[in-house]
Amino acid sequence: MDPFDAGAGGILRQPKAVWVTAGASVVAFMGIGLVDPILPSIARGLEATPSQVSLLFTSYFLVTAVAMLLTGFVSSRIGGRRTLLAGLALVVVFAGLAGTSDSVGELVGLRAGWGLGNALFVSTALAVIVGAAAGGSAAAILLYESALGLGMACGPLLGALLGDASWRYPFFGTAFLMAVGFACVTAFLKEQPKPARRTSLLDPVKALGHGGLASAAASAFFYNYTFFTVLAFTPFVLDMTPYRSGAVFFAWGVLLAVFSVIVAPRMQARFGSLKVLGGSLLLLAADVLALGYGDRTTAIVCTVLSGAFIGVNNTVYTELALGVSDAPRPVASAGYNFVRWLAAAAAPYLAPKIAERTDLHVPFVVAAGTAAAGALVVLVRRGALTHQAEELRPQHATEDGVTAFST
Repeated sequence: MDPFDAGAGGILRQPKAVWVTAGASVVAFMGIGLVDPILPSIARGLEATPSQVSLLFTSYFLVTAVAMLLTGFVSSRIGGRRTLLAGLALVVVFAGLAGTSDSVGELVGLRAGWGLGNALFVSTALAVIVGAAAGGSAAAILLYESALGLGMACGPLLGALLGDASWRYPFFGTAFLMAVGFACVTAFLKEQPKPARRTSLLDPVKALGHGGLASAAASAFFYNYTFFTVLAFTPFVLDMTPYRSGAVFFAWGVLLAVFSVIVAPRMQARFGSLKVLGGSLLLLAADVLALGYGDRTTAIVCTVLSGAFIGVNNTVYTELALGVSDAPRPVASAGYNFVRWLAAAAAPYLAPKIAERTDLHVPFVVAAGTAAAGALVVLVRRGALTHQAEELRPQHATEDGVTAFST
């Protein structure tokens, strides 16, 4: 059945609870790229260096990585609805306070609290959407993936529109939108059934003992370093006004959404997941290398084009993590996300430091190398990854709920 079919169970005919959670998910994912176009403005406003401002990503994703080990533990005890509300409340508080910061250190600390709230929310949203959806999970998962892509595209755009007046306004805007989401979730989402077995804090770490899952996580670690070098360091290289930088990353986000939701599943069905992933990683490596050594026009084109490869990779990696091991999907996904988000924390910090000690080209050489390293892991460990991988068909989750953060 076509998931866009307006009939029963189609993506356009879902309960209010599904639309409310998906809408809040858009705003949650917007928070990832929100600061992209205003990084130079923040640096000027707080008299900070690029490496100091890039810690906004590092603190955010470091807390997100650790929180991935906690979300299953929390949601299996207090339920999905309360976990969502707790995450939304934390984002409202910390995003609002971030807009009042007077120093880069204060802003970095508040972004860490924001990362905790976002982790609690996005790691639970997919399972809640699947549980509340009508007509099975297919349309619900597509709706979630669409929300993810829309949020990643609109985050830089919102940051540019509000940040043109002041770098503080995007933080206040996010706090307001998440407060609206909190009110809507409170009003329209009923409590979801708790899982039969409570998740322990060590379950995600134990799941990484599976060779296939560990291989997927290791490859994704290298890939995420490349991904977040592009996201966090490129704005300093482009050195544009918030409007122009926001437009570039909006186009990047649109490609990410289209290739994640539409293109990647079709490529997997034709070529198999591992071939698609390996090829996409190598193309991303070439693209990032050209970004680092090209002129400004080339850098803009390569930045936008990287969204296509990132969209494909996000989808394939998520499905590998969910299908390659015999661990419960929420547990496997939590362990996998813990590993890969550590790279998302490292890249924004290391890329400016590398540039300060060498030049602007070298961070992209390193990023190209990590993308190639991710492809090498796929090649060397293809035997461990082949279980439900080589012929894997698009299946982002099942009715048992998933703790996934596929960006």
